[in-house]
Amino acid sequence: MTAAPDTESSQVAAAPTSRIRHLGPLLPARLRPLHRPRLWAELLCTVLLYWTYTLTRNAVPAHRAAALHRAHAIWHAERLLHVDIELTVNHAADRIGWLIVGMNYYYATLHFIVTIGVLIWLYVRHPARYRPVRTALYTATLLALVGFAFCATAPPRFLAGQGFIDTVVTHHTWGSWASGDVASLSNQYAAMPSVHIVWSAWSGLTLAFLARRTWVRVLGACYPVATFTVILATANHFVADAAAGAVTLAAGFLIQRLLTGRPAYPAPRRNALTVSQP
Repeated sequence: MTAAPDTESSQVAAAPTSRIRHLGPLLPARLRPLHRPRLWAELLCTVLLYWTYTLTRNAVPAHRAAALHRAHAIWHAERLLHVDIELTVNHAADRIGWLIVGMNYYYATLHFIVTIGVLIWLYVRHPARYRPVRTALYTATLLALVGFAFCATAPPRFLAGQGFIDTVVTHHTWGSWASGDVASLSNQYAAMPSVHIVWSAWSGLTLAFLARRTWVRVLGACYPVATFTVILATANHFVADAAAGAVTLAAGFLIQRLLTGRPAYPAPRRNALTVSQP
């Protein structure tokens, strides 16, 4: 199946004074082609980006005291605002063994599998949309690295005395790079913003906007919600981390729009029977 026809050009032409038009493009036309890149070049770019992401994430000095202080401050602020649902979700999920074990493995695996799968699907089935949608993801990921570097934050399970359960340690499952034997290989204070939310929301939006089958679009819409539940249940992130992840992804899409002058996803089709305003 191919992508739906792109109507953005006609829409922009119909509203030349629209503020949206002034968001770009900042790049010259030769640097914002519409066709998808060559596969070998894209694979190389993706590998380099992920290598940079991993290297930077793991190389950030883990300032334990500052990271714990930020985590306590976040927890205190959430309690004042009455949005501190993490502990309740964490304990509720931990009472059901098969559920929390499944969530541990979900946290460790789907984060990568779904994102890579959607990238491949996007490249093969929607070549005209690949560049802008991919650019938004990559930009948001790079912005998240800035967050790791300048705002090292501990996850909830590190807050001694607050009652959080490290579900990976408790149930002896492999579910987090910051628990168990691999803890020394990864920066344990890269919780803000939540890249799980960045990547899952990007995957969900891409499927919801571009998939042809209704059940796929529904799964896409549900995926970031499920991920949000999992990151709280496993005590890997605060609600604030998830909110920061959503803002980071929004910034990625905004920067993509500024660079290319085109929306990442097709605009909703207007009803052909709608009478135009004079």
